[in-house]
Amino acid sequence: MADTITLVVEPRGKPIRRLPKEIQIAASASGYELHASLAKTSGCDIHRLRVTKGSDRSAIPNAKDVTINDTGLKEKSVVHVKDLGPQISWRTVFIVEYFGPLVIPILFLFPLRNLVYFTFDKPLPEPSDTQLLVCALLVLHFLKRELETIFVHRFSNATMPAFNIIKNSGHYWALAGFNIAYWVFRPDAAAAASTQNLPILYAGLALFVFGELANLNAHLVLRGLRRPGTTDRGIPTGFGFSLVTCPNYLFEVLSWVGVWLVSGLSWSVLFFFVVGGAQMAVWAQKKERRYRKEFGDKYKRKRYVMLPGLV
Repeated sequence: MADTITLVVEPRGKPIRRLPKEIQIAASASGYELHASLAKTSGCDIHRLRVTKGSDRSAIPNAKDVTINDTGLKEKSVVHVKDLGPQISWRTVFIVEYFGPLVIPILFLFPLRNLVYFTFDKPLPEPSDTQLLVCALLVLHFLKRELETIFVHRFSNATMPAFNIIKNSGHYWALAGFNIAYWVFRPDAAAAASTQNLPILYAGLALFVFGELANLNAHLVLRGLRRPGTTDRGIPTGFGFSLVTCPNYLFEVLSWVGVWLVSGLSWSVLFFFVVGGAQMAVWAQKKERRYRKEFGDKYKRKRYVMLPGLV
């Protein structure tokens, strides 16, 4: 039978009521069991606790496939426990943040149209075919995001700080929702014109369809790398992954370039995907560094993390 060791428990940050000063646990127990025991004795939700080694402050994962032995903890080792505050599931945050830009275009184009564009002469002209098309593309994009959140994505962490739902939703609801819908669906917008540049419009449609399907494929590849209930990851391979670190971000940008072309080159669409693209580039660079550290020589290093020739 595996030995039982005693760990010294110290709070990090604000005090945690009922946090024990010591805890006994089997050396063969998992990181999840350590978190669960600390959560039970302290009365905190397990997802609020961050447990780190006192020796080097490295995180002890809340995972069933990592044992106390694996972490290097020994008899009388010190562990620090921090209360991360109120948490909310990643899945919930994603669902809420994508819901805004999913419904706002429909509201602006139809039931709220007279209210939103009250400064224009009445009666307002009916939405143009191009405006209807842009609305359809926006709805399809964010509906796909919602379905991927529910059925495709697997998350490394179960929760994030509850405040993030306000920050993340603000970005999507304001920039992808109100910003794009207001400017593209105005009666005097480029997309409202009776005639459109058909080559640009068709090119935009082709880019959108390609980007959405390729992005979905990349997400399915990433899903297949993670076993349910674990934080294990494999090295991603397949369409786009030999070109850049994060082809899902590349194809996301291509999809939005397609929406931009269909919208009549609206600055509001350009602004949204430039801001979003900059953030995705930062995430992609971090992922490249993590792949190099995690997989070492097994991983074929990428020169570009998201956009070939640029970043």
